[in-house]
Parts: sequence; structure tokens; C-alpha cells
Amino acid sequence: MSNQDIRRTAAGAGVRLWQIAEELGIADCSLSRKLRKELPQEEKAQIFAIIKRLSKEVG
Repeated sequence: MSNQDIRRTAAGAGVRLWQIAEELGIADCSLSRKLRKELPQEEKAQIFAIIKRLSKEVG
């Protein structure tokens, strides 16, 4: 499965994929579809920043 680093980081931080999708302004099914193929580093960096921000709000 592609983008395991994103999935693991989000799960470990208690952040759901739908929350990331909401921050990106896309539907959760669209994010799931995007994650099927490995993302470019710039896009991954944006998602990791969102995960970090959301994890601070959750925890």
C-alpha cells in the first residue's frame, strides 16, 4: 500500500484521514483515492504539516 508513512503518522497522532481531507478542502474519498499512488514529497510535506497541527488540537 502506498503512502504508509502518511497513514502511520496520522494514526499514531490520532488524526483521521477525513480530518486531513477537510483541511485540504477535498472529500475524504478523494484523499483516499490520492493515497493509492505515492505522492510527491511537496504534497507529503503539506499533509505532514496538517497532521502535526491537528494532533496538537486533538492532544
